[in-house]
Amino acid sequence: MKSNSFTKEEVLTFAKKAYDLGIATFQIDSSRCALLVIDMQDEFVKPGWTPYWVPGATEIVSHIKSLINHCRLRNIPIIFTAFSHTHHYLDRPRTGSLMPNRFHQFGKEDPSWFNEGKIWYELAPMQNDIVIHKPSYGAFYDTPLETILKNLEKDTIIICGTLTNFCCGTTARQAYERGFKVVFGSDLTATDDPSLQEPELKVLRKGFAKVMSLSQIIEELN
Repeated sequence: MKSNSFTKEEVLTFAKKAYDLGIATFQIDSSRCALLVIDMQDEFVKPGWTPYWVPGATEIVSHIKSLINHCRLRNIPIIFTAFSHTHHYLDRPRTGSLMPNRFHQFGKEDPSWFNEGKIWYELAPMQNDIVIHKPSYGAFYDTPLETILKNLEKDTIIICGTLTNFCCGTTARQAYERGFKVVFGSDLTATDDPSLQEPELKVLRKGFAKVMSLSQIIEELN
């Protein structure tokens, strides 16, 4: 490769190829993996129950269920996360309530929303699964997730769930910064604006994760 002499067209082409076609070079060892199922809870998955419903999340339930079942067969730990009422809300980022995604136009929220953090019934955790109740987007923020993964001796996380560009994407970035290998499900995640799905995948693909489909992940785990 040339050094100290790159045209504008060349560097833009390099970037575009990395966004569109980049593949992280780490290998996937199923014995070192844990599956993170991010926020597949009633508030986001149950049709019409809240203004936070993500129709795309409801549509990917069957894909996520297939991956969960496959991971169980391979003894890969399943870790669910849910956004819920924790620590009297004192563990929240201070400006969280000021963000537009709180949908203030609907008035005061139903107190049953984001209280229990119940996982959608089709994906209900089993006795040996782990459920982490988190106070913000990323699953590592003020939770025991990193300690749990280290105690399980897992250095690779597979991310599925919702929302792609909020909780899932933030978790991927946090994991990357903590030295974990990240596998991100392209058809196992969903967001509330489908036009933003691929742009988020592109960013993650270039700099944070190995972005793969359900069939590709299962093939690698096998």
